Amino acid sequence: MKTAISINDRLLHEVDETARQMGLSRSRLFGLAVTDFLRRQRMERMLLQLNEVYADDPQSMEKSLTKRIKSKARLTIEDRW
Repeated sequence: MKTAISINDRLLHEVDETARQMGLSRSRLFGLAVTDFLRRQRMERMLLQLNEVYADDPQSMEKSLTKRIKSKARLTIEDRW
């Protein structure tokens, strides 16, 4: 699909030079760049979502669970001896 975009002259020159050095068309280089940018954006959103999930101080829940497990393990060990 064809589209028109506006881009700074210096940036366009750098794009053309890089595409030439890589043996790619300008369109292919733009396609690769946008694909990479979008992949990074998805990863960033996923990281933000994971940070939100783990922001609810799971450590306090884990501490409580660990304490109960240790208590049961201690009782089991004491019963054996």
